[in-house]
Amino acid sequence: MAIDRTLCIVKPDAVAAGNTGNILAFLEGKGARFRAMKLVQLNRAQAEGFYAEHKGRGFFGELIEFMTSGPCLLVMLEGDNVQHDYRNVWMGQTDPAQAAEGTLRKRFAESKGKNAVHGSDSPEAAARELAYFFSGCFDVV
Repeated sequence: MAIDRTLCIVKPDAVAAGNTGNILAFLEGKGARFRAMKLVQLNRAQAEGFYAEHKGRGFFGELIEFMTSGPCLLVMLEGDNVQHDYRNVWMGQTDPAQAAEGTLRKRFAESKGKNAVHGSDSPEAAARELAYFFSGCFDVV
């Protein structure tokens, strides 16, 4: 198995609902290790920069408003195939109504728009996203 890293964001809805600890416990139970984490309140510029690939899409404004609506927890996960497993197995579908039982989004998401967690969709995205939030801390790749 390959040791890799990925970004997990516990989004404002999950933080506000008090689900941060449950989400972290779930991830730790799956074997993910926490390499770094910080609680942040994203400002508009940070959120727009992070989600720049979605600019021009109909949901962009709503996404930015949501991601700046309250604190979120940024977590660098590390582990065996953690990028793949977190994104494709543990998170669940964007719409919690379609997410598999036991996944984070099935358990903690409010809706398709307020879906509790973010995960990098590829190893390349993970490297870019980790550098966006954790550059300067230590080698994030």
